[in-house]
Amino acid sequence: MKKLLYILLLLPGLTNAQTNIDSLWNVWNDETQADTNRLKAISDISWNSYLFTQPDSAFYFAQIQLNFAKEKGQKKYIADAFNTQGTSFYLQGDYDQAIDYHSQSLKTRKEIGNRNGVAASLNNIGIIYKEKGDYAKAIQYYSKSLKIQKEIGDEKGIAASLNNIGNIYNDQGDYAKAIEYYTQSLKIQEKIKNKNGIAASLGSIGSIYQEQRDYDKAIDYFKQCLKIADKPGNNQFIANCLNNIGIIFKEQSDYSKAIEYHSQSLKIYEEIGDKKRTAACLNNLGNIYKNQQETAKAIEYYTQSLKISEEIGDKQGIANCLNNIGAIYKDQGESAKAFEYSQRSLTIAQEIGAALETKQAALSLWKVNKKLGRYKESLAMYELFIATRDSMESEANQKAVIQQEYKYAYEKQAAADSITNAEAGKVKDALLTVEKAENKQHQLEATAQKQQAYFLYGGLGLALLFGGFIFNRFRVTSKQKGIIEEQKGKVETTLQAVEHQKEIIEEAHKEITDSINYAERIQRSFLATDELLNENLNEYFVYFNPKEAVSGDFYWAGKLSNGNFAMVNADSTGHGVPGAIMSILNVSSIEKAVENNATSPPDIFNQTRKTIIERLKKDGSAEGGKDGMDASLISFNKGKTKMTYVAAQNPIWIIRDENLTEIKPEKMPIGKHQFDHMPFEGGEFDILKGDQIYTLTDGFQDQFGGPKGKKFMIKKMREYVLSISHLPMAEQHQKLNEAFSDWKGDLEQVDDVCVIGVRI
Repeated sequence: MKKLLYILLLLPGLTNAQTNIDSLWNVWNDETQADTNRLKAISDISWNSYLFTQPDSAFYFAQIQLNFAKEKGQKKYIADAFNTQGTSFYLQGDYDQAIDYHSQSLKTRKEIGNRNGVAASLNNIGIIYKEKGDYAKAIQYYSKSLKIQKEIGDEKGIAASLNNIGNIYNDQGDYAKAIEYYTQSLKIQEKIKNKNGIAASLGSIGSIYQEQRDYDKAIDYFKQCLKIADKPGNNQFIANCLNNIGIIFKEQSDYSKAIEYHSQSLKIYEEIGDKKRTAACLNNLGNIYKNQQETAKAIEYYTQSLKISEEIGDKQGIANCLNNIGAIYKDQGESAKAFEYSQRSLTIAQEIGAALETKQAALSLWKVNKKLGRYKESLAMYELFIATRDSMESEANQKAVIQQEYKYAYEKQAAADSITNAEAGKVKDALLTVEKAENKQHQLEATAQKQQAYFLYGGLGLALLFGGFIFNRFRVTSKQKGIIEEQKGKVETTLQAVEHQKEIIEEAHKEITDSINYAERIQRSFLATDELLNENLNEYFVYFNPKEAVSGDFYWAGKLSNGNFAMVNADSTGHGVPGAIMSILNVSSIEKAVENNATSPPDIFNQTRKTIIERLKKDGSAEGGKDGMDASLISFNKGKTKMTYVAAQNPIWIIRDENLTEIKPEKMPIGKHQFDHMPFEGGEFDILKGDQIYTLTDGFQDQFGGPKGKKFMIKKMREYVLSISHLPMAEQHQKLNEAFSDWKGDLEQVDDVCVIGVRI
């Protein structure tokens, strides 16, 4: 599906506010008005009133502005007119004309030394090159714009350029860099309270969560974007949000809602003449009908989309449509046609550096070439598919880091609802009441003492005269003390209630702790026993360090029906109690595969995946849960001369003669996934005495710590394991424990950890 990003045009000198068009026309037609007033009125008419709803009309009125500005020598308004006309062509998908007009605007702004305008024109030209798929030129223009904006302190311009640069990295699949730029943009937009900019940043961040398949969070961001952008003049923002929400419903197999949102989005794009996004929306509708096996309708929508994309020269859109049409021909067994469309798609995608389209085309060509008997070409496409996918997912898998940056909004609500916070508030209020009461008492007593001293020094006569008054003051003080005592009583009652709540919480905590401890004992019964490992391995260690009492990580071992000894090191979805429940399901699914006489590691994981998917279909979600595990499985023959293996997301390391060989993992989890129809492949490795094999989950290398609070990282992990590999296995276990503890320091452990080492 084609998500739509949020592009920020820079248009200096224009208000971007909806204005009463009648009053603007009155100003324009009033020849007694100053030239600049008339020019500003016609600028507002062309930009604010027509550009984003009727771009061809906006071009016409901008031409009136241009002619008048040339007549009066008003170069600023000449530049603004060119800018509006260029934007009009951009919205209609005529990118070559758009670049021409924006270039004239840029030239005029340079002539008059309007640096703000120069930066805006550079940014807008960058946008057009991005739409054409020329990412190198787009970055070049964005960077020039950003440099000027920083020099002149244009915060709105800086934020827009940062957002637009983020879009380039998003398209290229570099999600870590994309989120970095979006975050910087959002901070500035919030600082300057630019609502449209905030909406764009929220939508951009939502698109990252969408890529991460965190659909609840993505929809939340898109709805925030909709709420802010839902006003006249923001039609493109609104349509983008509707389109992206439609994509999510499609991913969740809610096709009726997906069609509903895409249809709303398509209507807006067609109304405002936005051809590029009209094409993208048609393509998305084609994807929905393809999923519903309505191939005739799917090809109809794809063809409409392709026609528009070719008209406007949108290379990324062309590549996407060609690949989708090719995929339908592949499914229908028309391999020659499938090859033709997919090959055209790949050529264009590689030309413009579009990672997603390259990956999709390579996937199609791998399968089509294989069917046509072109095995060499098929292998080349498979390697390209894997390489492109890995480059994208290596950054995309930093989901936890991205979520950390934006979790503050959710933590605020959680804190407000927590029992601890509520009870702490009660105690604080109670203590404040006591403090106020005591302060009041001290003040009253101090006042009374001063008055006594004054009357004593004033003489006995005055003392007698005012004695009654003093007595009255003491009576007031006594009354105040009574009030204070009453308040203290209320405070004590409140504190008793708080104490009672504390006792309830402590009792509940004890029950929960007891239950978790019991669950931990149950979970341990599913892990490989020391007896089993000692019986089948000479020297080994298992460094198992759960984040909490129970764990999503687990290690399993068992004898296969062919006599081989197998070990699994796995990281289930989640940690704590949910992770532990998932781990028990995963272990049961592995054991079921082994009981069904699966003996090769890939076959075991293929059967395990099938069982997990079948069981999680019943979880109540629209398409069944996508939980499962990342894991590696190693299996030794009786003489321990051969090791067969399969690695799903997690690597396997082999150290021989102080050299480390890494078995790269297959980038598929064991669970529901977009490529869950592809079998695991695995492999075989000849092993020698003294070889050391290591399997691991990602908890160790993902731990934050050290002097700068950074992740340990996989490269450092490899180097460390290699540095201690000469030690006995028991000492290696101790060293890993010490290294992890030292690195973590006082920081919280972020995930479960499991590292297994075996010496042959």
